[in-house]
Amino acid sequence: MPRMIFVNLPVNDLKASMAFYRALGFENNPHFTDDTAACMVWSEAINVMLLTHPKWRAFTSRPIPPSTASEVLLAVSCDSREAVDAMNRAAGENGGTADINPAQDLGFMYHRSLCDPDGHVWEAMWMDPAAIPSGDNAS
Repeated sequence: MPRMIFVNLPVNDLKASMAFYRALGFENNPHFTDDTAACMVWSEAINVMLLTHPKWRAFTSRPIPPSTASEVLLAVSCDSREAVDAMNRAAGENGGTADINPAQDLGFMYHRSLCDPDGHVWEAMWMDPAAIPSGDNAS
């Protein structure tokens, strides 16, 4: 079995969060979705579990951070600069917040940060490995 990651996020409104992630290009896996949780798939290896607050509390007694906190920044790769822009635009049009930080364009890498409706921070990024500048890292 390939290694996978399941990012678990507490959400206030499961249906609204599912709609938000669908708008960003995630697909729902109905096998792991019910009234308390939804599995949203980014790729074969990356899944986001959206958990209602009561479901979240079944896993941990630690407090749910306020939507103004940044407990983690989750970066996902996109196929192009245009896909980065489209994801950022979809975030702003579907209950999230686009461009919570200034966009960064390093030529070989381009990324923009956004928030979901619960304040979870995401970064859509594109990179062209062939264009990475070579440095003088010889020791």
